[in-house]
Amino acid sequence: MKIAVIGTGYVGLVTGTCLAETGNDVLCIDIDENKVKQMQQGQVPIYEPHLDVLFERNIKANRLRFSTDLAEGLEHGDIIFLALPTPEDDDGSADLKYILGVADDIGKLIKDYKVIVDKSTVPVGTSEKVEAAIAKNATVDFDVVSNPEFLREGFAVDDFLKPERIVVGASSDKAIKLMEKLYKPYVRSGNPIIVMDEKSAELTKYASNAFLAAKITFMNEIANFCEKVGADVDKVRIGMGTDSRIGKRFLFPGIGYGGSCFPKDVKALHKSGLENNYNFQILDAVINVNARQKLVLIPKIEAHFNNDLKGKNIAIWGLAFKPETDDIREAPALYMIDSLLESGANITAFDPEAMPNVKRRLGDKITYKESMYEALENADALVICTEWSIFRTPDIDKMKEAMNGSIIFDGRNLYDVKDIENEGFKYISIGR
Repeated sequence: MKIAVIGTGYVGLVTGTCLAETGNDVLCIDIDENKVKQMQQGQVPIYEPHLDVLFERNIKANRLRFSTDLAEGLEHGDIIFLALPTPEDDDGSADLKYILGVADDIGKLIKDYKVIVDKSTVPVGTSEKVEAAIAKNATVDFDVVSNPEFLREGFAVDDFLKPERIVVGASSDKAIKLMEKLYKPYVRSGNPIIVMDEKSAELTKYASNAFLAAKITFMNEIANFCEKVGADVDKVRIGMGTDSRIGKRFLFPGIGYGGSCFPKDVKALHKSGLENNYNFQILDAVINVNARQKLVLIPKIEAHFNNDLKGKNIAIWGLAFKPETDDIREAPALYMIDSLLESGANITAFDPEAMPNVKRRLGDKITYKESMYEALENADALVICTEWSIFRTPDIDKMKEAMNGSIIFDGRNLYDVKDIENEGFKYISIGR
């Protein structure tokens, strides 16, 4: 099938590449000329495991191409995916200016029947707005479909190629048949393509992310309470997770969630509720608790240094909001860094992938090192903010040799408490 993907961020590029991988002819459109040239030369502009292999293979096979010309994309594709940013507006709502702007352009350029697919995460009712924006100028038939993505950064390629479910929101039989044909290769193992109305599909994505954010936040609250009463959150987590009604996933406490989805989507759903005279009180709590959780280690760090961090050398392992990505949007590490810098500390950091993105944001306010052990040189304390696998089994002797101090503040509970303390470190984690 001939596919056009408008927008080449995380969602758009993974979508286009993975659709090409099953034999479709895919043209990706982006307004960033430099980015398009980079991709045309075979360079992947984001870090996502396994994406580079598929990207290179499908470019060589001429199934994956790139352009800045929206008209070319509309001419090429029978199905047009809108994978455009929906950033958080000042009031917490999702800003639809990019999607509606492109929809307006599509209406002026469309020459024959197309299926226009909202792939971006959008509030309930967006499909109607997209349809109206196109219809203002369109002189041919078209259908608008809501097809939310459920891609986890770090696992996005596997999530697309082997989805647990595919949600299609549509009211047109013609559009539904085309979407089912497109996705059939991805559900050969029997996972469902769930067809529903457009509004339900839009809400399904928000509801899913908000629920997972609430689950993470609840465990963070339990972890904080464990510290008050002397319980061990790891034991509590295991005891809870074996209940099939609850499940084991998303029960790991830490220093809050970040990224491009959970923070933005929770706030957007909350705002959408207010616009419809409904207050999601549980989301109020999720938003507030997560904001506090990102800085939950700061009082412990301050207490260790007698509330005087001026001139202290703090090493930070992990800058991305989660492992296996270079994404730093809403990353807890950035909140930690801002607070520590404000207190006069010196920061030296290492992350396998995210340092260039942090440097573009913070410049030389902190020092960046090329290895996890270099970051520890003369450090008075280590703070762990991201659970990269390479941090899980460190060389203890190298750590001791490099550091001035012997204190670890672990925001991701990577180590067994007794084991790391037996190595001579003072170890402060979450809920244990």
